[in-house]
Amino acid sequence: MAKISKEKWVGCPFRYAAAAFGDKWSMLILRDIMFGSAMRYTDFVKSEEGIATNVLANRLEHLVNNEILDKRPDPDDARKSIYLLTEKGKDLAPVFLAMIQWSQKWDDRTLVPKDFLVNLLSGSAPPPPGDS
Repeated sequence: MAKISKEKWVGCPFRYAAAAFGDKWSMLILRDIMFGSAMRYTDFVKSEEGIATNVLANRLEHLVNNEILDKRPDPDDARKSIYLLTEKGKDLAPVFLAMIQWSQKWDDRTLVPKDFLVNLLSGSAPPPPGDS
């Protein structure tokens, strides 16, 4: 199969999304921010998936460069940083909710309770099991 040139890479919504946030580590970082309480580098390091620190630093930088995350000084320690969802990042919420719904339907070993989405949308759901 011929490699697609960079000029032809533009325009496809799936390519754009995959390039912006589509690898597993970026998605898990976004999960931990969106549905958990993670916002500091150390929060992501503690995730049970065990992301390597060099991969974490790379993915955080990538998400900041793609304007999905905003990097700001930590109000508790200005030598450190916190990561927050930008408007572009927040707009991924329906995508992630659809992924949860799809996984609930097709993954018979899911750790997400059946009523998680209903409770989340009503404002009464805790983070899914296994999340930070």
